[in-house]
Amino acid sequence: MERRNAQPHVVIVGGGVSGLAAAFFLRDEAVRVTVLEGSPRLGGKLSVSEIGGIAVDEGAEALLVTRPEGIALIAEAGLSDQRTVPGPTSSAIWTLGALRPLPRRQFMGVPSDMTELAKSGVLSDEGVARASQDLELPPTARDGDVPVARYVGARLGEEVVERLVDPLLGGVYAGRSAELSFEATLPALAAASRKHRSLAEAARSLLPPPPPAPAGPAGPAEASGTRAGGSVFTTLAGGLGILPAYLAKASGAEVRTATMARELAPAGSGWRLTVGSAAAPEHFDADAVILAIPARPAGRLLADVPGVSAAVTAFGEIGYASMAIVTLAYPPSAFPGPGLAALGWSGYLVPAVDGRAVKATTFSTVKWPHLAGATASGGEPLEIVRCSVGRIGEEALLQRADDELAALAAAELAEATGVRGAPAVTRVTRWGGALPQYTVGHLDRVATIRATVAAQPGLAVCGAAYDGVGIPACIATARAAATQVMAFLAARPPGR
Repeated sequence: MERRNAQPHVVIVGGGVSGLAAAFFLRDEAVRVTVLEGSPRLGGKLSVSEIGGIAVDEGAEALLVTRPEGIALIAEAGLSDQRTVPGPTSSAIWTLGALRPLPRRQFMGVPSDMTELAKSGVLSDEGVARASQDLELPPTARDGDVPVARYVGARLGEEVVERLVDPLLGGVYAGRSAELSFEATLPALAAASRKHRSLAEAARSLLPPPPPAPAGPAGPAEASGTRAGGSVFTTLAGGLGILPAYLAKASGAEVRTATMARELAPAGSGWRLTVGSAAAPEHFDADAVILAIPARPAGRLLADVPGVSAAVTAFGEIGYASMAIVTLAYPPSAFPGPGLAALGWSGYLVPAVDGRAVKATTFSTVKWPHLAGATASGGEPLEIVRCSVGRIGEEALLQRADDELAALAAAELAEATGVRGAPAVTRVTRWGGALPQYTVGHLDRVATIRATVAAQPGLAVCGAAYDGVGIPACIATARAAATQVMAFLAARPPGR
């Protein structure tokens, strides 16, 4: 049995970016930290490996710089010199039989400029006409939380939902706008919509001013993932997947992988965690515990803790979507031009209504200039394409074998871009239960969880299940959890 000593002991359950960030934030505190990760490796949904000799992320590949938490953590971890940004390229929507430009003046698919919307060709003429009615319609009543599709559809019509909003939200959550919460998934737009009668005007209020003159063939900055002063995204030259190992080392925490926590119970003035099999259990005594694991496993750990039944119920109501990343590597000559850059895009999204397996495709060697011209171990340049497969409810698709998924992704890429021949190398990475679904009522569920957990001495939660699935949002919850447990430890009577 692990025994306490005079220094308070904080146990973090979960070795993804949230748990490791929490450990990192505790590094200068007078506490001992242990991280328990149930899988054989650290990092959660951050992982990088080589394909054709080139290091490419298998999971999340970028983080937003418009939220400061991610770049601040990278700086604190001493990795700022490895930060890199995407090139000035634009994204497309593959719909109605062609790659079409993502409308330039839009906020998560909600258009603010009807002229630009019409020029994009993403919607039919009837769809554009219906979207334009938003500018004249009376206010749409909204009593409490509603699905994204219901409110956006009422203002702008079903085509905007199906061909713009749904693919953008699907790229983030692998969910569907008919089920996702407007308040939880688009909080800034939901707030702005209360100040503007028109949803297009609300979206416009959240966008930077348009540039004074056209920015060339690729369009203005907001069409290319850039903003005044630089890109809205960043990554690490070695892949975001290198971040977890740096955090683990810099935290100074004891890190245990392949150590699944299966029981949590109050023990005296603290907590006891049980890991291992029932035949050979191992116990960790802790003064404070941070749960940095998905919602349902967190609920199972808390199931026998008195006074948290409301949180356990709320945890169980948060569903998760599975997905896969299919990475394909081609010689440049396989593409018309040759080379991916000649296509003029950094990738494209695919509306679910079009019935494709791949929901989003990133041209990695175009989007990230540091990968451009990368050569395989044999010396041949490669073009790298990442294809995201799987939306909520598409479990049968994800049950296909790796070679089938790779062939399907390659076939759809060929249809969209004209690439010739089979990829030289493929890689399939499966993310089971990867993305929490922020369905209607999510904010109430999170409030219940937080209030219930906060009432338990020395217990905190963090991760993607709460305030956002992006890396900066996860890091923010990790810092809050670390602050919460330190406040508890500081307030304890001496000798406890």
